[in-house]
Amino acid sequence: MNPLADALESTFDAMAPELLEIYRDLHRNPELSMQEHRTAGIAADYIERLGYAVTREVGVTGVVGVLRNGDGPTVMLRGDMDALPMAEDTGLPYASQATATDAEGRQVAVAHSCGHDLHVTWLMGAARVLAGSRDAWRGTVLVVFQPGEETAQGANAMVVDWEGAGLPRPDVILGQHVMVGPAGTVSYRAGVILSAGDSLQVKLFGRGSHGSQPQTSIDPVVMAASTVLRLQTIVSREISPLDSAVLTIGALQAGSKENIIPDDATIKLNMRTYDEGVREHMLKAVRRICCAECEASAAPRPPEFTTLSSYPPTDNDRAATARVVEAFRIQFGDDAYEGKPAAASEDFSVFGRSWDLPYVFWFVGGTDPQAYADAKQAGTLNAIPSNHSPRFAPVLEPTLKVGLQAMLGAASAWLCAPAAEAGEG
Repeated sequence: MNPLADALESTFDAMAPELLEIYRDLHRNPELSMQEHRTAGIAADYIERLGYAVTREVGVTGVVGVLRNGDGPTVMLRGDMDALPMAEDTGLPYASQATATDAEGRQVAVAHSCGHDLHVTWLMGAARVLAGSRDAWRGTVLVVFQPGEETAQGANAMVVDWEGAGLPRPDVILGQHVMVGPAGTVSYRAGVILSAGDSLQVKLFGRGSHGSQPQTSIDPVVMAASTVLRLQTIVSREISPLDSAVLTIGALQAGSKENIIPDDATIKLNMRTYDEGVREHMLKAVRRICCAECEASAAPRPPEFTTLSSYPPTDNDRAATARVVEAFRIQFGDDAYEGKPAAASEDFSVFGRSWDLPYVFWFVGGTDPQAYADAKQAGTLNAIPSNHSPRFAPVLEPTLKVGLQAMLGAASAWLCAPAAEAGEG
């Protein structure tokens, strides 16, 4: 154990009811990316009452709390706040019924189907423990409630505002995410733990006509269909089997009536890669194939490319990860284990990449342990509702406590370390 773990152990039973109520309230009242005004207000007011110096509206809705406690390293703890534009289907008594207007003016259902409500709750709880146990650590803590992770906007927006807000830069940046995995466990990995993610919209231009006169048209539907099929060959025929990559066409939109050949078609695609060379090759290949298919169809103009989102890979600093792992092994024993890279993406690493600072990101299991064990034995792990499923619902016992233990344990590797070690990255 360490002093922060001891502080959590002595206060958890008293604080758990309040944190669970906060979690249920956040879950019931989700907000879309860059619209997290209510969530940000709840977090800011809470940590301000604990004695943190609070800066609001960092990167639109972001919140940063600073707690100085003598000489020592500056440790940043980050949690994301935004929810997803989707309907919830968990059946929970506190399930979201919320709707909102998205950035394109559409009315959409909103749900915390990725777990960010739990991330906010963890960060608020960790802030409380740190504020109440100042004799157990030394240094400065930054608690960062980040907007817009789901749209890859939030971290960049906060970085842009950081210096102007007069905020200190940390020595290390720490973050975590609830994922499918046995509740009570944490998984870590030095090096790449999350993939890069690139989402593109490609608009293909044709020439519309009557469905009975295809010879007078340049059919963008056929053009789009050929493009979709050819794009699937990038991974299967251009990427080495020793490299990992995913390319998914998530939307193909064209036309409005069966007897009208439309003027254009739109493809939306998503890529996941772990290597920068592979990523660059795939981005170029997408453009090459789309342009070639348009030319082959005698399209009146080249395709139009729009980047919808772009996430860098999350590449954990090895020395900093080693310190976190040591703390996890002391805290969790065999329930802390080395995992594989996940084919998901995050903008968490934007902070470390922008400032050239070490960062560490890890996962906290949120699946009922027995349900996970049964699914593993039956070979049906893929059937467990995962992040972004309308049925994703982490079990709160023991996930709430384990997330607090992980965050505080990782922070203790710097805040509770001997002075000679504290500044080492």
